[in-house]
Amino acid sequence: MGNWYLGHTARELEKLDALTGYWVSNSARSGVSEKHYRRIWDYHLAQKLFYHLPFTNLEEEMRWVNLPFYERWITRQTVPEGTNVVQGPMGSCEALFRLAEQSGRKVLKVFDAPNSHPTNLVGYWQRECDLYASGYRVPMCLAARSRINRELEQADLILCPSNFVRDTMVLNGIPAEKCFISHFGVDTSIFVPRKELPPVPTFVSVGSICLRKGHQYLFRAFEEVRRQLPDARLICVGGVRPDFKQEWKRWEGSFEHHLSLSHPEIAKLLASATAFVLSSVEEGFARVLSEAMACALPVIATYETGATTVIRDGREGFIVPARNIPALTEAMLSAAANRDQNLEMGRRARGRGVQYLGGLRQTAV
Repeated sequence: MGNWYLGHTARELEKLDALTGYWVSNSARSGVSEKHYRRIWDYHLAQKLFYHLPFTNLEEEMRWVNLPFYERWITRQTVPEGTNVVQGPMGSCEALFRLAEQSGRKVLKVFDAPNSHPTNLVGYWQRECDLYASGYRVPMCLAARSRINRELEQADLILCPSNFVRDTMVLNGIPAEKCFISHFGVDTSIFVPRKELPPVPTFVSVGSICLRKGHQYLFRAFEEVRRQLPDARLICVGGVRPDFKQEWKRWEGSFEHHLSLSHPEIAKLLASATAFVLSSVEEGFARVLSEAMACALPVIATYETGATTVIRDGREGFIVPARNIPALTEAMLSAAANRDQNLEMGRRARGRGVQYLGGLRQTAV
């Protein structure tokens, strides 16, 4: 998983003298000491070729196909003495949970859910592919979904980053008492409040450009916004995913695009915007929501982004129905039309963000 995700958590736990092991397949130790860090070489070597190939979809598919190499490594390990909690991300828990059970000790098994229940994740995403990417199949095989379902049953606690993720778990029969919400935080030393509104309406969206994140609806809504506000700008940051190639032919060049930006660059971009927009049809909790709030931006987002966990409709921004182009258009126009409302929403977003999301170090713990 990304260095910012598990890495920060492991480092902060180690500072509290609460870490007994940090097992990952990437090379980044994230500041964790050598005595706790173990690299899952079997899986890393099986995946290595696909990290370097230019076919993104193939790399995603092989993540699941190569999981037996991960399992083979795990089964040779021993749960460190003193461990009473094991935690793994979606799809990587089954062997770890089995190892914990075999230890003969009472160990809490935590399933970390960065996305919604696999039934929703695949179903919502595939629906968009059927509509906007004819012939494209979501790169999560049946075996992977089966594995995740088994992990959810085995888990004692499911760590959900948002209300949306928790709700999909409960909808699919997972007991509500197993689900605990812990959303992502933000580094407030980098993401600071904007000082003023830009001279022209400027909307920013950060995240891979793909059907799952709803760019097919964002671009259509922005087309409507431009009819009423010809000088409006839309700036998107993120690579174009394979499922969006058919749509990309239509929209390329109709907005400003950055393939990738550093965190300080994203912070600067957010601080120069009118509003942040995220129109996902399936998400866990988009970390950039926290970042936009820290920059005192009104947020326009769907429930499926996880936004309702921290944002109240009409207070810190606008919660719009997923796939609803008129509602998305209206929210963007409203954010641009009323300067005082925009600034007040931004102030509330910043205040609520600091209160509920805190700094990165606090939420990692």
